[in-house]
Amino acid sequence: MNKYNCIIIEDEPLALERTKGFVEKIPFLKLCAVFDNALDGLAYLKSNVVDILFLDINMDELSGIELLQSSKIDSQVIITTAYQEYALKGYELNVTDYLLKPFTFDRFLTAVNKVHEIIRKTTPDITKDFIFIKTENRLEKVNLSDIIYIEGMSDYRRIHTRFNKIMTLQNFGELEQLIPSSIVCRVHKSYMVAIDKIESIERSRIKITDKLIPISDTYKEHFFKLIK
Repeated sequence: MNKYNCIIIEDEPLALERTKGFVEKIPFLKLCAVFDNALDGLAYLKSNVVDILFLDINMDELSGIELLQSSKIDSQVIITTAYQEYALKGYELNVTDYLLKPFTFDRFLTAVNKVHEIIRKTTPDITKDFIFIKTENRLEKVNLSDIIYIEGMSDYRRIHTRFNKIMTLQNFGELEQLIPSSIVCRVHKSYMVAIDKIESIERSRIKITDKLIPISDTYKEHFFKLIK
């Protein structure tokens, strides 16, 4: 079973440690980061793929509810709170589950299994060797073996293939869900590269065709694990 990337946004230290301990007990969860405020958590969500977000409600500056109302969150959201009265609002915002503190490990596991079932049903078949990309008013078929690298350009992503360049409004998070990282891997907030097209790597830069692409610290560990 693949591991699901998850983060915790929780400003109560004891509740944070409890949730963190529960996550670490489940083999198919990978805890990528923890935050004690919603603003830092939101910044992380905007530049990283997160499968599951464990989100507290009552926090200073920006509450969990305000975060969900103000931003498009692609992750499955499990709310953790001591306040029952937010349950209805949480479900109106399409959260996956609502855990009322202090919740047990069994209840936590039920919520995680619900997420697992949703992701299993919606994850694309990674055995496919092509994807369809939204470009202008059509869907264009792209063979994964033809992709060289993908470049972020303001609101657009430019997909460089062996034969052409394709512009799309699909964001990096969506592309990472479509393409297995073993084939095309995120290496920077503005770049994904095809592993088999890499010519050389030197000083945290990838040479691919005539392009030098930086490897940022955020993605460095995952990238080097893939190519070993």
